[in-house]
Amino acid sequence: MSGSPGSPLGPGSPPSDGGFVRRVGLFQATAINMSQMCGIGPFVTIPLMVSAFGGPQAVIGFVAGALLALCDGLVWAELGAAMPGSGGSYVYLRQAFQYRTGRLMPFLFVWTAMLFIPLIMSTGVVGFVQYLGYLAPGLGQTSGDLVGLGIIALVVLLLWRGIEHIAKITAVMWTVMIVSVLLVIVAAASDFSPHLAFTYPAHAFELTSDHFWLGFAAGLTIGIYDYLGYNTTAYMGAEIKDPGRVLPRSILFSIVGIMAIYLLLQIGTLGVIDWHRMTNPGDIASTSVASAVLEETWGKGAADTVTVLILITAFASVFTGLLGGSRVPYDAARDRVFFRPYEKLHPRHRFPMLGLATMGVITAIGFLIGRHTDLATLIQLLTTVMVIVQALAQILALTVLRRRQPTLKRPYRMWLYPVPSIVAFAGWCVIYGYADKNSPGRHPIEWSLAWLALGCVAFLVWARLEKVWPFGRKEISEEYLAPEDPVAV
Repeated sequence: MSGSPGSPLGPGSPPSDGGFVRRVGLFQATAINMSQMCGIGPFVTIPLMVSAFGGPQAVIGFVAGALLALCDGLVWAELGAAMPGSGGSYVYLRQAFQYRTGRLMPFLFVWTAMLFIPLIMSTGVVGFVQYLGYLAPGLGQTSGDLVGLGIIALVVLLLWRGIEHIAKITAVMWTVMIVSVLLVIVAAASDFSPHLAFTYPAHAFELTSDHFWLGFAAGLTIGIYDYLGYNTTAYMGAEIKDPGRVLPRSILFSIVGIMAIYLLLQIGTLGVIDWHRMTNPGDIASTSVASAVLEETWGKGAADTVTVLILITAFASVFTGLLGGSRVPYDAARDRVFFRPYEKLHPRHRFPMLGLATMGVITAIGFLIGRHTDLATLIQLLTTVMVIVQALAQILALTVLRRRQPTLKRPYRMWLYPVPSIVAFAGWCVIYGYADKNSPGRHPIEWSLAWLALGCVAFLVWARLEKVWPFGRKEISEEYLAPEDPVAV
């Protein structure tokens, strides 16, 4: 962590322990968030959103997802500005819940992150294989499975051998992604049909229908999945200049910017491709809708070119995601909040071996689940795993910290508190509550609860080994309070 107990960092001040340097400004911070938000997601979820709503009214899903992201983003903004260290949720949950449950909540966050992070990467590999199917129409189920597993193995191999110049790779990913999205938007605008985009089926907006609300819940899940990444700079709090000002703005600006891009992409696509094609499993528009848009407007050559760019985007997003994700258990183990074997680094290349290997295996399993069920089920599973510990617990952490640490310096305070917290809490509950109904027979709620219960057992084993609460004393550390600040108990 970047701050030492009793000496919170001021805006722009260097870390007292000689760690990270605060060099990321507002523009770079916003770009980092946006690059994480807009990877392969929008290229594979537009047909899912249309299927969920049953028509072009699917734009409601992206708007609802943006609203949830904005409200939840305000939670991240206050917590990140007040505790600008490296770790994000890991820091906030530890500070808020240490008084009653010791290190349980940060442990459970790491435990769940080791599942939902690689599952997010799995969706990128599923998207890669889907778009590869446009270039290779004869690609069968088995061949697609082998290609996907090969991509995961290649990513792990590249990361295992040590990769230099990671920033350059990330910059290339950002550029390719932006070019891909802009090309699809421009192509759609060149042959846009308002009739296709704005002709809705009967009863599309019938709010008394169970079908509408099932579709809305599914669309909200897909929508928030597409916005995931708006909190990236909160995990980099120790590297942000003037975090009390830059961090909240980077979150809000990135959400608004990506919402504009997604709406242009969604409406533009619906104005070129009949939505019925997107719900037909036998049509290429149901799996590679961006390629279908380019083929319809600018021809097969342009579609092939953009498809290659999308494949690069998908590969790069999996690469950078596993790169960052593998460090989560390493950081926690180093801070004695997770199993110690995860803090071991490769003797030569200095990367966390066990974290990378574990997440690589889970990514492969998640990919096979997505291929042999469907992408929507995989998204439902990863969001339900996230909801309890990261989303809901973190919203509660904001309120707990306002009571436990009332004098904590808060450069940014949530607008209209507690309304955004309540809206975000309700939105996440809708996603969680409808998960089983939108994935009949898949039981994502049961699987998420089973993983959480297993995490509690793992915590008890770990706590016994480390002799900490509940098998030892609690260690209370108000890292971001000044020594003279009182603490509510």
